[in-house]
Amino acid sequence: MSNWPPQELKLERASVSDLNAQQYEDGSRFPSGYICRDENAQLGPLLESISGAREELLEEATTHGAVLFRGLPMPSAKEFDQFIQALQLPNFPYAKSLSNAVRVNRTERVFSANEAPPDVQIFFHHEMAQTPLFPRWIMFYCEIAAEVGGATPICRSDILLTRLEADCPEFVAACREKGLKYTNVMPSENDAQSGMGRSWKSTLGVDSREAAEARLRELNYSWVWRVDGCLEASTPPLPAVRETISGRPVFFNQLIAAFSGWKDSRNDPSKAIRHGDGTPLDPSAVARAIELANELSYDLQWQPGDAVLIDNTIAMHARKPFSGTRKVLASLACMETQSFELAGAN
Repeated sequence: MSNWPPQELKLERASVSDLNAQQYEDGSRFPSGYICRDENAQLGPLLESISGAREELLEEATTHGAVLFRGLPMPSAKEFDQFIQALQLPNFPYAKSLSNAVRVNRTERVFSANEAPPDVQIFFHHEMAQTPLFPRWIMFYCEIAAEVGGATPICRSDILLTRLEADCPEFVAACREKGLKYTNVMPSENDAQSGMGRSWKSTLGVDSREAAEARLRELNYSWVWRVDGCLEASTPPLPAVRETISGRPVFFNQLIAAFSGWKDSRNDPSKAIRHGDGTPLDPSAVARAIELANELSYDLQWQPGDAVLIDNTIAMHARKPFSGTRKVLASLACMETQSFELAGAN
């Protein structure tokens, strides 16, 4: 679009140095971004311009993985909700998702990114890649930046796959051929002390064991009820490598998070993930995947009012521990051509 970004509103394309962004040989940068230079900017005209550039911005998020917006006058969840509405994306309601994280809604579309305690590290993952239903888009927003730490690392999974396949070709071949199978033990009530403490009632959207079992059968999960009322559920084999909408293969899964971080009083990471045929993963290859993700990562060092649009099929994300108050909010969206029920179909 000839008028994007709108210079008259002092919204400028951020340079690589502005964001200390990564630059790749294909011309993409990670992340891409925009900075509003007007301290007296009004949100309405900026959002109108963002809405008009919607298609361009979505394409940019897919090309680069993430688009950061900095300096927009967005002091609270209310304004962030307006930003989301400007992008005109179908809502992916968290309440109906199969995610295992405890979250608190602030508006119909905006919720806390994760309620896990500050000292809990959340490892790299694609949002809900451990389920058959996952969102295409993630929007993050910083309401309050942590005093110390609290960055949101992001990583391009297409770049990670290329590097990992060069270093561990047999492992990547096994991931392509067999996929991955995830096992998670869910409590009967929400456990906010765990990064994966969402109850089976909330996760499955049910209020009885009978309804839970019906939902699990629908999803083709297997399950075991524990004597303490917890539910141990295992997914069917899910792809570990996917072709994205843009045709780029990506290492789209929850391997790093499950192997490294699915640990609490109920869960043992050594039992959380297997290949789709039940065989164990090569620990040295997983270690290499973790090393590469950390090597390729970019830390979103939050400033209050920051918002970022992420293509969930391209970039994975994490959370570093922090001290002080930190409020990072999130919203999820489907593809325009998908209903919520089809949001993970491949």
